[in-house]
Amino acid sequence: MEEPPEEPSQSQESWQDHHTWITTQDILREKLITEDSFSWKLSTKGASQGEPGYEKGEELRYVGGVDISFSKDDPSKACGTLVVLDFHTLQLLYQDFSFVTLQVPYVPGFLAFREAPVLQQLLEKMKRSDNPFYPQLLMVDGNGILHPRGFGLACHIGVETNLPTIGIGKNLHHVDGLTHSTVRKLLGAEENSSKDFINLVGDSGRIWGVAMRSTQGSIKPIFISIGHMISLQTAITIVQKTCKFRVPEPIRQADIRSRDYIRKLGMNGKVT
Repeated sequence: MEEPPEEPSQSQESWQDHHTWITTQDILREKLITEDSFSWKLSTKGASQGEPGYEKGEELRYVGGVDISFSKDDPSKACGTLVVLDFHTLQLLYQDFSFVTLQVPYVPGFLAFREAPVLQQLLEKMKRSDNPFYPQLLMVDGNGILHPRGFGLACHIGVETNLPTIGIGKNLHHVDGLTHSTVRKLLGAEENSSKDFINLVGDSGRIWGVAMRSTQGSIKPIFISIGHMISLQTAITIVQKTCKFRVPEPIRQADIRSRDYIRKLGMNGKVT
């Protein structure tokens, strides 16, 4: 009688997962667009035809933000949140959330394989219902190309959903020689004291994104990088127009709501 094959060990499974994730990232990266590639226009609110700032065509109006919060008692229990705000007024137009139990562990460099499915399901649900507020642009609480493999959560979601995305990082990935200490020195340099943002240039000479002081006197910068179908300059402009506090309002509102929902989850103990 033939003996059944041995169950793969945890280390074997981990290696197989990582190998699959690397392959998937490589395939998706081939579809990444790092320049403006969208149908809408950026325009100044209230501009009339012939005036500066007027752009003929569909305007950017619906800006989405996504975030995930985790239970302090059980890190596998999480709440994914999607919000959509009016680009000009920053008023909330739509919100939805999903309580989940995550099976995929957090592995540095592969955050998308843990979080992206939850957030993509929220977008797909909104799209299936033909909601009129479906985002024209999505801000992601996570990095875009400012990532060890050049393909962070914002890139992953952007390519998978075919949405223009911007990566908004609160922490710096050490990429291409960029470190917290070097960025702090750049931000503190006298010649940069009046600048709202500085380019994050790696040892290779590549610009990976920017460190931005989103509010006057802000000590902690945010890190903006291309997600998908948008240039870095356009991403900076949109982030600047949507910042009332340290992080842009779509991300801030998604974060506030996801934390609130996870607190309610702790009270009622229900997970779907």
